[in-house]
Amino acid sequence: MISEFLSVAMLALVLFGAVVRPFRLPEAAFAVPAAGVVILCGAVPWDHVREEAGRLGPVIGFLAAVLVLARLCADEGLFHACGGWMARWAGASPPRLLGAVFVLASAVTAVLSLDATVVLLTPVVFATAARMGVRPKPHVYAGAHLSNTASLLLPVSNLTNLLAFAATGLSFTRFAVLMLLPWLVAIAVEYAVFRRFFAADLSAPPAGSAPERRPETPLFAVVTVAATLVGFPVASVFDVDPAWVATAGALVMAVRALSRRRTTVPDIVRAASVPFLAFVLALGVVVRAVVDNGLGEALGHVLPDGTSLPALLATAGVAALLANLINNLPAVLALVPLASASGPGSVLAVLLGVNIGPNLTYAGSLATLLWRRIAHQHDHDIGLREFSRLGLLTTPAALVLATAALWASLRLVGA
Repeated sequence: MISEFLSVAMLALVLFGAVVRPFRLPEAAFAVPAAGVVILCGAVPWDHVREEAGRLGPVIGFLAAVLVLARLCADEGLFHACGGWMARWAGASPPRLLGAVFVLASAVTAVLSLDATVVLLTPVVFATAARMGVRPKPHVYAGAHLSNTASLLLPVSNLTNLLAFAATGLSFTRFAVLMLLPWLVAIAVEYAVFRRFFAADLSAPPAGSAPERRPETPLFAVVTVAATLVGFPVASVFDVDPAWVATAGALVMAVRALSRRRTTVPDIVRAASVPFLAFVLALGVVVRAVVDNGLGEALGHVLPDGTSLPALLATAGVAALLANLINNLPAVLALVPLASASGPGSVLAVLLGVNIGPNLTYAGSLATLLWRRIAHQHDHDIGLREFSRLGLLTTPAALVLATAALWASLRLVGA
């Protein structure tokens, strides 16, 4: 009983630190001590701690490499070039700008992970909207929603996908093939709702300048990212962890940047966001303690068996609800071991829930919380009521239709 209470209390402390970030302390400032408490008090056995560390090690290594790769691509001017492309494509049309944001945010999220969309693309969207003189709200909200929804496609698009990928038993390519249709359906639902929800903002005439001269395309960054992306499925064939491929891409960019003195080793270390990596590892230990002390058994009674359409819908719904209650990272850590017993289809349904579901509330994912902070830094007010209304209009529809698409993919392609 004491272990149950202690585990839940420490998880609540970790989530409080991640959501509120009092005194602007990093998430790890709460998560690492909380993990130490559950370990020292025996709420989680040492062998379970080692097991979690072994499971999360490659995921954390991949995350560090992708964060460095994305930052170095930004230093090369890749995201500035994206802003120029969006402005030129949109011309003087806010709806066309929204379409451009949807395309770019979906691609960046899928290839460079949702962190790149939130941290690197969102400021570019703000700058592009300001230069065009259009209302930024629909375009900025698109970045927030797509950082979650558009992260369904590849095992490397989201930390949640990486945490679940090994449990699916799928190759990199088969994972992508199975998730392609749900990915397209979810994005299409989001776009349709955005066009209707922000109709007034999109119909307002622009008051800015003409699109700037086309920026120079950073070919080295584009080629490196493309080569890294191609390397993921190739490495999967030879059972090589994606972390090694991402590390190779980051090293190529780092060597170039260092040789041209565009960055320094301390800058690269900061780009890897070591405190956030420590947070992920500590969170995994705390969640394991909660699962060991009752949550796993309770979820086992709720999570359905099988991959029929009703079972997949129920699994995705449970995952979405849990993500909004305790955040999507703890949710996927708790649900994947249980869902894997029903096969890869059930694990993919969990991913639909934890990736689409967080668009319903601020606390659903760390990406949304980070996006909110970036929006406030640009003096853009994010209203809870409006955010929730938009979430209610997009999330249930996208989740149900994407799950139906997953069911169809499983029947057509096979798991």
